[in-house]
Amino acid sequence: MTETLSPAKPTAPASLHADARPRHWEWQYLDLMRHVWEHGDERRDRTGVGTRSVFGATIRFDLADGAMPLLTTKRVYWKTATRELIWFLTGDTNIRSLCTQNVQIWTDWPLDRYRRETGDAITREAFSQRIVEEAAFAREWGDLGPVYGKQWVDWPTYEPVDEGLFRKGEGINQVAQVVESLKSNPGSRRHIIEGWNVAELDSMALPPCHKTYQFHVADGKLSCLLYQRSCDLGLGFAFNMWSLAALTRMMAQQCNLEPGHAVWTGGDVHLYLNHGALVEEQLAREPAGKATLAFARRPASIFDYAIEDFEVTGYAPQAHIAAPVAV
Repeated sequence: MTETLSPAKPTAPASLHADARPRHWEWQYLDLMRHVWEHGDERRDRTGVGTRSVFGATIRFDLADGAMPLLTTKRVYWKTATRELIWFLTGDTNIRSLCTQNVQIWTDWPLDRYRRETGDAITREAFSQRIVEEAAFAREWGDLGPVYGKQWVDWPTYEPVDEGLFRKGEGINQVAQVVESLKSNPGSRRHIIEGWNVAELDSMALPPCHKTYQFHVADGKLSCLLYQRSCDLGLGFAFNMWSLAALTRMMAQQCNLEPGHAVWTGGDVHLYLNHGALVEEQLAREPAGKATLAFARRPASIFDYAIEDFEVTGYAPQAHIAAPVAV
């Protein structure tokens, strides 16, 4: 006798709470943080601090209705991250313009080199002040080498001039090329901005972590997937996720498209061993609220955005959580 099975009762998607409200996007991040801290592979790393690490993780965020992926379980200084993004788009590689805006994201790497090479135990604040006030000092000590912005808007090329000899050719502006290709051939699978220039890695203060951006158009919406080879989940991720979403919105505005999804994919996703207090504090908090972004205007090009163009509303985070940066 054949047993008749009753149809299974439908179950609620994992993304919904018992009360049927959509699960806050930030739980993706908090769940990943807990997993890395509790199950990550403990290893020594370049910085000497040590990490707990997992390999391969993805977080997806829907950009509909102006939504932005700002963490609410701690304050994220989104203006600082935005100033860095705008700086990348200029192609500048010297920290002077950042320090002038009191953006110290990149200061520790030139500072570390200066201290090693001179023996001067200068404070971070004094070093940054000298970078701002002394142009010659900034030229000598403030340059990071051909990091992100250089590769984004001026990827080097070389032309043969004689047998075995080459001269520098015109740089490639990847960002401008992608804007044009999104407009002229939206269905292409080649909308890519790449920061990993193998020939120049040794000249960079830090090889690119958020290295590859791929854009995708479907149903009039622009999405972007970021592949990040190395992610400091405790500190860096919040800025990386914001900048991914902001760049996607900027590109969408320039290409007359609606924003779709921001998809973040991490390779080595880690927490530093000295970030235990940060992890414990953040995992004790619950996310709430929704930040939105609107642009005050439509700039003439992707390279003409200013910090005043970004208007964030609805952001009510919990208190900032401090943690040391590993250089």
